[in-house]
Order: sequence, then C-alpha cells, then structure tokens
Amino acid sequence: MIQQKHTIFFLFLLMNLVGFSQTPVNLNCEHLVNPLGIDVAQPRFSWLLKSNKDDVVQIAYQIQIAADSIALVKEKELVWTTGKVASEAMLTSYNGAALQSFTAYFWRVKVWSNKNKMEVSKINRFETAMLQASDWKGSWISDSHDKNYKPAPYFRKEITTAKTIKNARVYVTAGGLYEFYVNGKKVGNRMLDPMFTRYDRRNLYASLDITTYLQKGKNAFGLLLGNGWYNHQSTAVWNFDKTNWRNRPRCLVNIRITYSDNTTETIVTDETWKTADSPVIFNSIYTGEHYDARKEIKDWNKPNFDDQNWNKAILVKAPSSKLVSQQLHPIMVVAKLKPIKINGINDTLSVFTFPRNIAGTVEFSIKKALPGTVFRIKHAERLYKNGMVDLSNIDLHYRPTDNSDPFQTDIFIANGNDNESFSPKFNYKGFQFVEVTSSKPFKLDEDNLLALEMHSDVPAVGKIKTSNIVFNKIWEATNSSYLANLFGYPTDCPQREKNGWTGDAHTNVETGLYNFDGITIYEKWLADHQDEQQSDGGISNIIPNPGAFGYEFATGPDWTSSIAIIPWKIYEFYGDDSLLSKMYPNIKQYVDLIDKRYPTGITDWGLGDWVPVKSTSSKPLTSTMYYYIDVMILAKTAKLLGKTSDADHYFKLAEKIKNIFNEQFLNKATYLYCSGTQTELSGPLYWGLVPDEFRQKVADNLYKKVQETNFHLDVGLLGTKAILNALSENGYADAAYKMASQEDFPSWGYWIKNGATTLFENWPLNVEKNDASMNHIMFGEIGAWMYKGIGGIFPDENEPGFKHIILKPNFVKGLDYFESEHTSPYGKIVSNWKREKKNIIYKVTVPPNATATLYLEKKSTVTYNFNAINGTSEEGLYKVFQLTSGTYSFNIATE
Repeated sequence: MIQQKHTIFFLFLLMNLVGFSQTPVNLNCEHLVNPLGIDVAQPRFSWLLKSNKDDVVQIAYQIQIAADSIALVKEKELVWTTGKVASEAMLTSYNGAALQSFTAYFWRVKVWSNKNKMEVSKINRFETAMLQASDWKGSWISDSHDKNYKPAPYFRKEITTAKTIKNARVYVTAGGLYEFYVNGKKVGNRMLDPMFTRYDRRNLYASLDITTYLQKGKNAFGLLLGNGWYNHQSTAVWNFDKTNWRNRPRCLVNIRITYSDNTTETIVTDETWKTADSPVIFNSIYTGEHYDARKEIKDWNKPNFDDQNWNKAILVKAPSSKLVSQQLHPIMVVAKLKPIKINGINDTLSVFTFPRNIAGTVEFSIKKALPGTVFRIKHAERLYKNGMVDLSNIDLHYRPTDNSDPFQTDIFIANGNDNESFSPKFNYKGFQFVEVTSSKPFKLDEDNLLALEMHSDVPAVGKIKTSNIVFNKIWEATNSSYLANLFGYPTDCPQREKNGWTGDAHTNVETGLYNFDGITIYEKWLADHQDEQQSDGGISNIIPNPGAFGYEFATGPDWTSSIAIIPWKIYEFYGDDSLLSKMYPNIKQYVDLIDKRYPTGITDWGLGDWVPVKSTSSKPLTSTMYYYIDVMILAKTAKLLGKTSDADHYFKLAEKIKNIFNEQFLNKATYLYCSGTQTELSGPLYWGLVPDEFRQKVADNLYKKVQETNFHLDVGLLGTKAILNALSENGYADAAYKMASQEDFPSWGYWIKNGATTLFENWPLNVEKNDASMNHIMFGEIGAWMYKGIGGIFPDENEPGFKHIILKPNFVKGLDYFESEHTSPYGKIVSNWKREKKNIIYKVTVPPNATATLYLEKKSTVTYNFNAINGTSEEGLYKVFQLTSGTYSFNIATE
C-alpha cells in the first residue's frame, strides 16, 4: 500500500514536471533552419517557447555556440556565449570573436521562465561560406560563343581523390542559371538558381552539400548553364534583351573537399574545364525551352567520359565584383498535378486541363515516338470555344521578331528511344491548360503530362476557415496567386510579365506575411532596391529592372513606397529592425528626393489608382498620401534607431504634408475628399491622414458611397488596399464583409463563381485591351484583411513581432463561424469565433512570452472563462481586456 502511494506520488510529480515545460523550439539562424553557407559577420538567432501552461514568460536566455557539438554539450571550448541575459527577447545577433569561413558551428539556447524553470533547446547548426572576398578561388568561365548563340552549354571536370572524404561543399554562382551535377546526379532539388538580381551590381551564390554524391577515386562534376534574365534572348516591351549586363552565361565554382585527415582541397573553375553544346537548343525564362533529344550526350557528367572532342572553357569577366550568399527559401517543385481532362482533338493535337491555375512547368514523358517528331507544348490560362488554348490575355507585351520563339511554348524533339522525358530546367510559366501538338501522329494520355507547380518554398504560417465556402476559396486563390508570384522576388504575374512591380508588392506584403514566412525573400528584394536606387534617390518601378524602362513611369511614391513600407512591415511582423536599419539611408534619400521635387508637400508623381472598376480617383491625393506614409515610416525609424535630429525633422515634415493634404483635398463642409470616390475616402482613413474630429464623418460618407454601389467595389489597386480596412476599422465591419463576400461583378467572389482558382488582373472576366492575366496578386489585400478585419489580429509597432498582440475581432453578419491562425515569432496566435443561438463564442490563444490587448464592443454582454488576466478597462466604445499567454473563451451576447 505504501509502495502504491509512492508510485502515485511520483506519477503526480512527473505529470507536473511535464506540465511545466516551456521548451525553446523553432531555432533559426538568419531566419532559416540550419542554414548552409552564410556570409554575414553577425548572424541573427531566434527561437520561441513551446508550453502547455498559461502565463509563461521568458525572464532570461543564454545562447551557446561551439565548433563541435560534443564540446557544446559539455559547455567547453565555446566560440561564444551570451551568458545569462535577463530579457524576454527571443531574437539576438552574434557578438563574439570573428567567425571563420567554411566552418560548421553548433548552437543552442537555454531559457529561464517565470515558472522558476530552465530548459535547454536541441542543438542546431549553421555553416559559414565565404566571409571574405579573398576566399573565392579560380576564375569565371564560359564557352567561346556570344550572347546570341542559342544552345545552352555543358561544362565538365573530372578529378581523382585518393583520400577518404569527410565532407564536401560546392559554391556556385552564375550569370544566368545553373544545374550542377556530381557523378551523373543533379545536386539537390532547387530550381532556377541563382535568384535574379541586377547582375552588373550583385551576384548571388549557392552553397550545396555534395558529400553523399562523391566517392573515393574518380569523380566527375558537370554544369549546365541557362540564360535566365542574364542573357534574355526573347524580345518584349520590357527590353530585357537590351540590358547593360546581357552576355553569354558564365559561372564561378569552388568545390571544397575536406578529407578524413582534415586536409582540404579546392577544385575551381578554370581553363581545364571542358565545354560542349547541350540538347537544350534554346532557353528563355520569359517564353519557353526547346530540347532536341537527338543531341543528348550519354554520361557526359559521369567519370571516364571521353571529352577529348570537347573545347576548353575560356576565362571571362565577372558580371559584377559583389558576390553574396543566397540565404533565402529556394524555388522548388512543390506539387505534381495530374490532368483532370484530356481533349484529343485529333491524332496530332491534345489539350490537357489541370485542376487549377499555377506557376511552373510540365514533365512530358513518351514512349517510342518516331525519331525527329516535334512536340510543341503550349501553356495557357484559358481556352477558345473550340477547345484550343487561348494566349490572347497574356501575350500582349511579347514582341517576337520571328516564329522561332513562341510564347509560353516548349518544344521537344524526340530521339526515338523507348522511354523519353523532358522537363524545362530554365523556365516557368503561368497556366491551367496545355496544348500538345506533334509533327507526326502520336496518341497522348494522362501518363504523358504532369504539371509541376513551382515557387519560392516559403513555409505557411497562416490559416483561415469560415462558414462561407466561396470566401474560403477567395483566401485559397489569394494565397495561390501570392505564391505563383514568388520566385526569389515578388512578381505581378507568372506569364505575361514576371516583373517585380513595386506597387503590387507593397500593397500585398501583409497578405504575404500573415500567410507565409517570407522575410528571407523580402530581405533579398530590398537589397535589389539598393542596387537599383539612382544617385538622386530615385527608384525604378520594376525591381530588378532592365535599365531605362524601369524609370520611365510609375516611379512615384504610390508605387515605389515599397522601399519604406516593406521594411516597416517586416519590423512589425518579426520584431527585427535589421532591414529597417539597412534601408534607412535609402528611404531617407528617396524621401529627400520627393521633398526636393515637391517642396509644397503635394505631389502628383505616380501612376494613380491603377485599373479601377470605373471611377477615377485623384492622383495627387493618392501620391501625396503615399509620400506621407514614407515620411512617417522614416520618422519612426529614425526614432527607433536613435537618430533624434532626423526624427524631429521628418515628424515635422509629415505634419506639414498632412496639413497641406487636408487643406488641399478635404472639404470640411461635406466631409469628402476630392470627388468622394471609394479610394479617395478610404485611403486617407486607412493611412491615418484624416483629422480626428472628421474621422467618423468621413467614415460615414464612405459607408454611404459603398451603399451607392450596393456594397460593390469601385476601386483600383490603391483603393483595394484601403477600402475593406477603412470600413472595418471605423465601425462598418458588416459592410466590409458584405463587400468582400459579393459574388457578382465586380468582386473576388465573381471570379470564384466563374471558375477562378487564382486572382485576376482586371475586375471584368474579359477586357478589350487584354490586360487580363488570370493569376495576378494586384488585388490580393483581401487575404490580409481577413486576419485583420474579421479575425482582428494586428501586430503592435511598439512591441513588434507580435510580442504584444492587438485583438479587435469583428463578429460580422453573414458568417456562422470564423477561424484564423497566425504563427508569429512568439508562436501560434488563434482568433476563432462561432455563433451559438444569440451568442458569440470567441476563443483566443496568446502564445508563450507574449501578451495581448483584446477589444470587445462595450454594448455587448461579455462573460468569460480563463485563469489569467492582467486587467480590464473601458476605452471609447470598447471593453478592453489585458491577456497574458494562454487560451481564453468569451461568451458574448449579441442581443
């Protein structure tokens, strides 16, 4: 009996010990898990707490780093330790002795909580690459052809290793794109590497682990180089074929092998590499890829291949003098889709229908085609009535000089083998339908073609689910368009342009950040902004841009506010001020340029409310509005960075702009801005330009304006960003939801009801001028608004990264339930509600080490069930609850 009591006691003790767990998890270095090949001197480290207890707060942390995992466990020979730091912070930067190149480091974090408990994380690692420019060895190489030569080049090098290999890395950079092979196998599953930059100013390199690909004895290395944006041979309105950087593809490779005796050997690109033409007889990132299987060279990238007839590589100039490690989520094939329908129109033509519109390419497989049979694989987003694919909505900007480079079309020439396959290596497209024609009769079935969905493989961090099926599909379509336009930089559409339009990106950055962990992509793209900024501070409209085109129009603040808005949103969502700090001089230079050009504070520099439904809004209003936004971000950043004098100056400038804005555009008798369009009213409300005393009157006028269109949109790009938020944040959440959930023209639901699986570029289904991409992120703010306007989840700029969460849910009419989740740097935030008879049951989760302020309407009767609360109060129309970490349930009487 006594023994049984002891057993029960120890079980009880064990359960309580387990219950008090607050384990540090999700360890990241440079916002990546176990990154390979970092090149920053002071990498950032972050983590979060996992706990099943309420009111858990980190009170101290300690980071430990060693060059050996066993030494780290024993806490010996540490490279760096923070010591025990009394802080709730879960993000810090390295501050130890200089890191060494080509070195693996192991790290962990200890955390102390307010529950009088210390726990240690699992061990993670990071590895450095070239920390000094002098670490690079060898030369850039290419073949002897000029930039107009079409076949893509192969390169190969064979070595013999006598020692046992411990580990090996390859560092690859290219002007253009590459695939790297070891002993016949492609290394890794990354696509379209390296990411697109302005090649004459900065080139990215990849760091790849090739240890398992190598063998003792003979090893062969192979490279296939593609054009990418570096050698753009297709002709289109954007003039990428006329860039200053354009040249024949080239590469620089360092292969670093460490042997079991800890000696190292570096194999580099030089004139001893051999080169020949590949079967890729043409490749364009914009149009397609052509492959002649009759030109295949068997075993070209394997040992013992006879390359005597191959030419020697030649040494060439580097595209730029700046090489930077590519530390971002790579482009990957994320799904393989089978066709849902095949229309065999005749014995040489079949049209494949796939379940949804995607960005990517195809995998084409055939058996026993007659040698020389030419297959043309044409990709499109829609069909003509006769069942053939229709490119007329996306080929407007293509300017072909002949018929050798068809748009969105791959060409495969069969060699007649029993089994053949083809998948483009250096191209992607936007499509849902694929038309395959053959020069000779050939029967195709569902096994011949797969669609490969591709995009930057950013982790999902958000989830929305509601009682409205069409509304759920809008959220899914928005995410699909966001991802289809993420290829190492944010683009507008994956077919007709593939351009990094600044306005499309900054209006949809919140949609991206609520749903995906995109910081690495945005940090790379803001570095592209730095590359593009002109000496006077000007920014191009598409980034990276081909040169002169990028500065012709749409470079005013309504579009190029990406330079300020995106770093600020990264700060709000991640609590990381690194990007803001890096971009501060660039934002300042840009703001100073506008101030110099428009000293009154009013500017008409910009593109305006692009592609409105019908009403035209004032361009001076929208441009000046974004100028004010930029100046406010600059002022707040200056304050954050301790630049007091700058902060004072720019806060005063912001106040000047706000005053002149309202003098110029606000009719204080009618409470209308300009002519009172939806954009003209919602923009100043959302961006904080309306004086407090007029705010409600302007909001009331916006509501009346929305009533006039029977709760339908009448906005363009800039108005789409503002209108739903302006309504839901000013007492009209029901109207915002009614507008967001419409299913007839013009609305997001109208697209869905007509079969859309992605968002469109224009509100009508068909428009005369053919600006009608069917996979476009321009109108994607609704994806962020769902989290804000209904779920009520907001970051707090005063405690960013969701350290403190602002919760303002709206229990809108028309929904029976609404569920929203966002995994922040502190953990998962949940804001869910459902109707039960005349009550709302609202449940919220605040992650460990975070707090929240919840606002519920004062007129509601609220009862609640939770264990921890810091306090309640009243503020205006709201009852305010201060919440610590934990899960809470509120019962809200609606009548």
